[in-house]
Amino acid sequence: MKATNGKKNMTSTSRHRVVIADDHPGALHAVMALLGAKEFQVVAAVADGDLALDAVERFHPDLVILDVCMPHMGGIRAARELHTQGFTGSIIFLSVQEDDDYLSAAFAAGARGYVLKSRMRTDLLRAIGDALAGKTFVSTPTSQN
Repeated sequence: MKATNGKKNMTSTSRHRVVIADDHPGALHAVMALLGAKEFQVVAAVADGDLALDAVERFHPDLVILDVCMPHMGGIRAARELHTQGFTGSIIFLSVQEDDDYLSAAFAAGARGYVLKSRMRTDLLRAIGDALAGKTFVSTPTSQN
């Protein structure tokens, strides 16, 4: 697969193309609702890492949002595969996991952001903005609030 960051494939409205992968339908809908802004185009919303890889190959997004833990292929493994296959866009992880081991694994797999699902409404758009600007973002653990 030869994947790009999607800039050559962006529409004339310059909306950022996004693939979302989460095995929980409620989380998928919540992310899509948050991305309802004009600058985002959700090109695929899928339930596992295998389907995310297929969607990236098909749609060439600028950004991929992956749940850390999914059946068949989790987000961390999917991120590694995306980079192996040439994806150069940004990857943000969503997780309920506040454990430092998950955080480290996500960034080792190429993450630009790590957003706790409990903080998704306040943190996701900021994480996306940072990722698209080449910066990193990590949600503050709820235990530190």
